[in-house]
Amino acid sequence: MTRGLRVGVVGATGMVGRVLLERLERSRFPIGSLLPFSSGRKQVAVSFRGRRVPAPGLSRTALLSCDLVFLVSSDEISLKYGRELARSGVWVIDDSAAFRMAADVPLIIPEVNEGALRRNKRLIAGPNCTTAGLAVALKPIHEKGTLERVRMASYQAVSGAGRQALFEFYAQARRSARALSGSNPLPAVPRLAADIFPKPIAMNLFPQIGGFGPEGDTSEELKVRREMRKLFGLAKLEVSTTAVRVPVIRGHSLAVWVQTRRAVSPATARAALKKAPGVRVWAEGRYPTPLAEGTGDPTHVARIRRSGTGSRELSMWIVSDNLLKGAALNSIQIAETLRRRGWLKPRGKGGA
Repeated sequence: MTRGLRVGVVGATGMVGRVLLERLERSRFPIGSLLPFSSGRKQVAVSFRGRRVPAPGLSRTALLSCDLVFLVSSDEISLKYGRELARSGVWVIDDSAAFRMAADVPLIIPEVNEGALRRNKRLIAGPNCTTAGLAVALKPIHEKGTLERVRMASYQAVSGAGRQALFEFYAQARRSARALSGSNPLPAVPRLAADIFPKPIAMNLFPQIGGFGPEGDTSEELKVRREMRKLFGLAKLEVSTTAVRVPVIRGHSLAVWVQTRRAVSPATARAALKKAPGVRVWAEGRYPTPLAEGTGDPTHVARIRRSGTGSRELSMWIVSDNLLKGAALNSIQIAETLRRRGWLKPRGKGGA
């Protein structure tokens, strides 16, 4: 029997880290030893396969002993350890934004561009959580008509901003609920404090995710544009995004308009999407919402129709789980692909 892999998880006590561990626990991924690491200084542990596993602070020596390391922490941590680990023979799957646009680092969504993986490139980047659902849904349409222009409004869940953002949302929601408990149908909403976000998110929304650039785009909007071009190998792909934070716990929703070089009918698009891995197509007149379908594996696609502004443009509605396909699940799928190809193996004491 082949012995299991030595797997490190940096950021194991964070939100994405915990989702990643839950999914690994349910999978058949061959973990011989798990080395979870906390980004904080407290003595903590995580649950995995029926036992409590200590999650100490980072140790370079321990990381270098791994066969595979999942980085689900900060850009700073990824920049500090990512390249060193890869040079030492460790496969590294990074969920941060640190290396996504690096020319020598593959940016991978297995359903979209698995072929971009290389045996000699052991540092692999995962996409932004918004890009993930968008790219999975548009790949079948690209194959039919070649993407030319993408316009999108994203409605992004609070969990995309991390645990502290969720706690701020919950506190604001509780205070708002007290104001709504009386008989007045239009009560005065209390002034809500916002520390994590630029504005209160409970009972509200705002068109800002990240800081603003010189042209007025936010960093989130620029990420989607740049990552879509890299994923599809289309340097001139036109991508316009308005990213909106909404008072939803989990699940990003996207209103998308896509123009292709060759016209693709709604019926052709639906048929292609139904055959695509990782996609669930909804029947006409039905659609997913983040409350009901925002957690889970599939990228949900609905309301596929002519946009009304051009014969080569389709419009659609997409919902995907920002913590799964947008982060943890995509990372595990990359690791499974490496293992299936025979590239990811226990290194033993002698290293790679």
